[in-house]
Amino acid sequence: MPPIICNTALEAVSLIENGETIWTHSMGATPKLLLDALAVHALNRHDLTLLQLHTEGAESLSDPRLKAHLRHRCFFGGVPTRLLLQQGDADYVPIFLSEVPKLFRSGEQHIDTAIIQVSPPDKHGICSLGISVEATLAACQMAGKIIAHINPMMPRTHGDGFVHYQKFAAVYEQSMVLPQHPLAVSDPISSAIGKNVAKLVRDGDCLQMGIGSIPDAVLSCLTEHRDLGVHTELFSDGVLNLVESGAINNSRKKVHPDKLVTGFTLGSQRLYDFVDDNPSVIFMDIEQVNDTAIIRKNPNVMAINSALQVDISGQVCADSLGTSIYSGVGGQMDFIRGAALSEGGRSVIALPSTAAKGTISRIATVLSPGAGVVTTRAHVHYIVTEYGIANMRGKSLRERARALIDIAHPDFREQLCQETFDIWRLRV
Repeated sequence: MPPIICNTALEAVSLIENGETIWTHSMGATPKLLLDALAVHALNRHDLTLLQLHTEGAESLSDPRLKAHLRHRCFFGGVPTRLLLQQGDADYVPIFLSEVPKLFRSGEQHIDTAIIQVSPPDKHGICSLGISVEATLAACQMAGKIIAHINPMMPRTHGDGFVHYQKFAAVYEQSMVLPQHPLAVSDPISSAIGKNVAKLVRDGDCLQMGIGSIPDAVLSCLTEHRDLGVHTELFSDGVLNLVESGAINNSRKKVHPDKLVTGFTLGSQRLYDFVDDNPSVIFMDIEQVNDTAIIRKNPNVMAINSALQVDISGQVCADSLGTSIYSGVGGQMDFIRGAALSEGGRSVIALPSTAAKGTISRIATVLSPGAGVVTTRAHVHYIVTEYGIANMRGKSLRERARALIDIAHPDFREQLCQETFDIWRLRV
């Protein structure tokens, strides 16, 4: 049965009934037009659940009037859902990003409707999930129905993210500019962290990194490197610059050699033009991208991730500020473990030494009450701040404490030494 061709986004989402569990396409492919329409439609429905990762520009669904009609269920928090999560008005599901598609395919998480944004169909009737495949491919495979925003500005990307037009229950077409994230403006702290992390990167490494000021600063320091590869859950313009300079050519990878592998991307229009119909860039199902058994097959995997807080034993909190949910588990552990299993692999947690304008040390004697341990002290390898590099591999608690205090902000080192003795009975 062909899809219903709708004249408005509201008409398209009107297929959603009471009590449905809905998945929304996420990241840069967040179907804002359909979600804004859902915010209107939901006022006439009840018991709706919206499953999601990080969404871009979906603030309309955070309207307080929707509390009695729709509840967010987040595998990763972002700007539109963070306050709801912290107030207890939305649900947070701690889970490795690699496990989200498995949750859908196993039937453990039921999905009635998937709301997505795709490129126009090609001559074979096939649409592309474009710049964000992540868990949305699995959601489309398992959903009872799919509602699609067909956007002529969505790049058609290679890899796993293809859905046939005939699988859609309803479609709405409108051209719309995708969310853009320019390269982060460099600041002295991020630049110093970037230089320290770059010291650990070797020619031929296979990189995993995120987006933001620290990853951008790291990548800006790698212009003289050669034969770098990329197998990552996401990338931005910093990677594009290194591809164009020749530093990244993916020549030493064992899995998809000569190809840049990702689950999604977020950046400038220049980046979206680069990935459009580019067979050298593969957008894959995140269950595959983040599978440690696949990651480890590439030699010299270099996983670069961030954190909110680290304690002096090496425990890494990356998803919450105490009990206040900030983001999510994501793929940090997928890649830290995959890198550890890779021949010559390494992993880095990079973070500024302080928060709150220098008033709080991110390196703490103990984590804040309720802080989520995303990377355990047994998994952590390198921790980097603007003050240096601490190697945790094979180190005792006392050695870890000393190394971490050495890269803490100088204003807090004496206090950390005293607290380490008072709390841990460790003399550093």
